[in-house]
Amino acid sequence: MKLTPLLVIMPSPMEPAPSRSDISRQLVNVCHLLYSKGFVTATDGNVSSRLPNGNILVTPSALNKGRVSESDLVEVMANGTPVTLSRRPSTEVDMHLFIYSQRDDVKAVVHAHPTHATGFATARIPLNECLFPEVIVGLGAIPLAHYATPSTKEVAEALMPFVGNADAILLANHGVVTYGKDLDDAYFKMEKVEHAAHIAFVARLLGGEKPLTPFEIEKLRSISETSYGKDFSQKIACEPMQELEDVSEEKLKEMIREILRK
Repeated sequence: MKLTPLLVIMPSPMEPAPSRSDISRQLVNVCHLLYSKGFVTATDGNVSSRLPNGNILVTPSALNKGRVSESDLVEVMANGTPVTLSRRPSTEVDMHLFIYSQRDDVKAVVHAHPTHATGFATARIPLNECLFPEVIVGLGAIPLAHYATPSTKEVAEALMPFVGNADAILLANHGVVTYGKDLDDAYFKMEKVEHAAHIAFVARLLGGEKPLTPFEIEKLRSISETSYGKDFSQKIACEPMQELEDVSEEKLKEMIREILRK
């Protein structure tokens, strides 16, 4: 009897994991983008990425991000032990290591000082209102971590309440940290935070931002799941427009009288 051969369906080849060389090139590219966009000045900011061996590749201390080259990058172990001995890692490396320790899905971290977002951080105003559909779907609320002295363990303590559910955090009087599945993802989140902060700033100059209503948020949630395949329910929820309560005529008069007495 002649047997019909089985049709073997081979799985589609997975995209190969980036090599150390790939990661080095992309990390340098992100540094140059941060500087060219004005997200950092002088020697500010720091960028890192996980390596295939589990170690972390990070920018060095005291080097302008517009001048970073692949040979400048520093490798450290996940516990902070240096592998590269010729240069010191960024003084903020502990913040990066803390985020990696809390999020297995995170492969890259970016810390910068973009003007408008850092302005909100310095005013200690979180970007947590439901203003922009793209931000709501992609990031959720952008919380504000309380002030912590840079380059100390205080920073990890400040991030702890948010790091599990947020991918972008404002650092009070300090800047912004974003992280994601790769360097592009972490960098683009930084761009998104600064863009959102800039628009919110302009809206305030024009009389104040107007958040989406709970009904509009629910419609966005539905279309996000069906059209984009994104469920943002696990992110930190943004604050929608508060529904106005019904105020009686007598109550309104009393409120006016109270204002006039002041």
